[in-house]
Amino acid sequence: MQTALNGLKIFKLCFKFDSKSSCCGVQSLAGSGSIRKRFRILSSEYRRQRSSTPVPEKVQAVVIGGGAVGTSITYHLARFGMKDVLLLEKSELTAGSTWHAAGLTALYHPGINMKKLHYDSINLFSQLEAETGQSLSFHRPGSIRLATTEERLLEFKYQMQRQGWQKAPQKIIRPEEIARLFPLLNMDGILGGLYNPYDGHIDPYSLTMAYASGARKYGATITLGTPVEGLKPRKDGTWDVVTPQGTIVAEKVINTSGFWAHEIGRLTNKELPLVPVEHQYMITKPLKEVKELKTEPPVMRHLEGSFYMRTERGGLLIGPYEHQTKMQVLKDWANKGVPKRYFLTCFGKELFQPNLDRLSDHLEVAMNLVPVLRDADVQTVVNGPIMYTPDLVPLLGPYYGLPNMWMAVGFGYGIIHSGGAGKYLASWIINGEPPFDLNEADPNRFGKWTSKEYIREGCRNVRYEQQLHLSERREVCRASDVSCFRGLQGDAGARCRNGIPCRMEQPAWFSKEGDMKGYKPSFHRTNWFDPVGRECRLIMDKVGILDLTPFAKIDVTGPDSSAFLDKMLANKLPKKGKTNISHLLTPSGKVYAELTVTKLNDEHFFLITGSGSEMHDLRWLNDHARSWNSNVNFQNLTDEMACLSIAGPFSRNVLSKLTEDDVGERAFPFLSAKIMKIAGIPVRALRISYTGELGWELYHPSEHTLLLYEALLSAGQEFGIGDFGTYALNTLRIEKGFRMWGAEMNMDSNPLEAGLDYFIRMDKEDFIGKSSLQQILKEGLNRRLAYLKIHSSDVDAEGNESVWCCDKVVGYTTSGAFGYTVNHGVAFAYLPPFLTVPTTKVQVEILGELVDAEVLSSPPVEIEAIRRRKTKQQ
Repeated sequence: MQTALNGLKIFKLCFKFDSKSSCCGVQSLAGSGSIRKRFRILSSEYRRQRSSTPVPEKVQAVVIGGGAVGTSITYHLARFGMKDVLLLEKSELTAGSTWHAAGLTALYHPGINMKKLHYDSINLFSQLEAETGQSLSFHRPGSIRLATTEERLLEFKYQMQRQGWQKAPQKIIRPEEIARLFPLLNMDGILGGLYNPYDGHIDPYSLTMAYASGARKYGATITLGTPVEGLKPRKDGTWDVVTPQGTIVAEKVINTSGFWAHEIGRLTNKELPLVPVEHQYMITKPLKEVKELKTEPPVMRHLEGSFYMRTERGGLLIGPYEHQTKMQVLKDWANKGVPKRYFLTCFGKELFQPNLDRLSDHLEVAMNLVPVLRDADVQTVVNGPIMYTPDLVPLLGPYYGLPNMWMAVGFGYGIIHSGGAGKYLASWIINGEPPFDLNEADPNRFGKWTSKEYIREGCRNVRYEQQLHLSERREVCRASDVSCFRGLQGDAGARCRNGIPCRMEQPAWFSKEGDMKGYKPSFHRTNWFDPVGRECRLIMDKVGILDLTPFAKIDVTGPDSSAFLDKMLANKLPKKGKTNISHLLTPSGKVYAELTVTKLNDEHFFLITGSGSEMHDLRWLNDHARSWNSNVNFQNLTDEMACLSIAGPFSRNVLSKLTEDDVGERAFPFLSAKIMKIAGIPVRALRISYTGELGWELYHPSEHTLLLYEALLSAGQEFGIGDFGTYALNTLRIEKGFRMWGAEMNMDSNPLEAGLDYFIRMDKEDFIGKSSLQQILKEGLNRRLAYLKIHSSDVDAEGNESVWCCDKVVGYTTSGAFGYTVNHGVAFAYLPPFLTVPTTKVQVEILGELVDAEVLSSPPVEIEAIRRRKTKQQ
């Protein structure tokens, strides 16, 4: 601690401390021009605009919260044509987390979909000043992420392979270029940088005021000094929004209340997966060396040191992301809400007491990076609350169980997300469907299994800025339940990892004696490569078991169930006792979801959807059932029903030993279903397998999973039965050409370009999206999903790699793996139609290399049903 602080001259701060709350009211921010200006303007704005005028009786939308996100959503709703929009702010605009934000703007994000929010935000920032006349103080010096390890440099190459098909510019630069752009850096140990030339920073106060000005220009109303005290749902799907000035009937309510999100959520009896944390940044007094720079240097991000740095009025602003053991999580705020004295007196104009002890390690690295910092005076330390989710992705979208309630909360990076999030949510509200795939931000992705401890520890441990491997998940933020496989096969070293949040983890692969135990992250083939190959051969040659319990399971019943599903689904409904693959489309013809549909009885359908998607799909189904006044019921069976999958050429032999039912080919053909007993356990058995091999999915009461698993293992010993994980499943399904929702198909694609024609029945009378598909067929496709053979060696495609042809990016992969059955890399890719002709040569960018690939006429491995049929015909 002293090493760092001795190098910094601590300037006396003018704070008035509140010993009861560990908070401080800011009397002065000691000379930091733009930060101090924000506070002064805030106070006068509050006094000038606070009003107790009556609120309207009815509006189309109420936005709760006047920070950057709330004003952006209000602006976009009004701009897109919704005139009757009302923003309610309990105190003043920007009060809360917005006013004290550092204001960083970045085109970069490690996730594919979240990049779009950043891109839309920066595009808007560049135009908003001219549109509204409000100065934004928008600086665009660029940003550099520093690589100080070889593995970090590999990560930059990994990010570049995912960037070529994106819109924003980005490149890797050498140390010499970094030194030229930021001459004050000590270049020792710097190996390179990831450079985004048009990143920068913006004044959050000015940005929010510009949003507000634009919103008013387009007809929205903004009312200050109006806290929301009650939210009551009405029978017609609207809401009573209760305020001291009166009750408003709102067709839609959008919660954008920042670190008051818990208070607003609890007005509807909902606990949101959010926790407020303290975030500090420090500003130095002006430095001679900084003031003498000819141009403003890029924003610097030191990923191993876990901090960002930029200039601020001749000084330097340093913002660390504190180590998990030092991060201050506000448990009382999360559990009990913002202290009542601040709920009424506007905590938004106050800060927490600074704590430089927590920053000492980061500051030591910062002073080594920029030596002039050692002689700097600390002018201001800002320590304020921001709201996190366990995965640092906001809650953005409609909330299941609360019709016409929308969430836009949990923004750890609210300034850069604000413009894109506002556009995204407003578009969804007005058009009735999301404009692009952003499922990772679904507000219902954290289910009832999400404990308070999970939320707190997730916020402590997941840092996108420092994370090297996107697939890595820290042990403390594991799902609340684990597969029975983990208990029975613990000695086998099953590696359970959580992708999108869901209550149960699945084994990714199983290690055996002689394998390297544990998960060894790497951008190259690593310790799971050989075990996954072994599991693929197990399924192709013998028989294996996989736990599919995280799949979402939904029963649909009622007099209107057939008519309702027939209109919802693009495929025809299966006959009784049969199963098919069907898709929920949006009005514009995009793929909202993929379902496995089984008809159990005339008014009883069994729907299976992906892990973590139950609320996403149920919300869509419920909303349409309510809109159409359909007499249909939905029962979510996900928690009470488990699933074991058995697959491989001997899977029928194993089941035959455990049931009296006939499981032969004639009695139990492909895509059929039976309610039967296996080992005395009641099971819904579906003759289907995502491996493409002979197999069944066995849905059963979750309390019987262990017994069923042990029975299958025992019966399969003579056939060489074993376990396999999700990595082998993914490889096998790609080899067979099986598409996956969220990759080959989502809200960015239509089913025709995804090659799902077989599942789309245009001869049906009507279904959602049919008219759009008819128009697409008239106009023709701009791209198609192709199947690639990739000549990779030590590293394989995984999806989202740029595809090149003749030195030009022409498309991108959606999924990829090494095909153990065919002994070469395989991938799906979206390409222009003329490049999807078989034998076409392309290249796939992988870790900085352009790897040769060619388009195949079809997947290299046929599914078992086709192979068997061809054998009979011979």
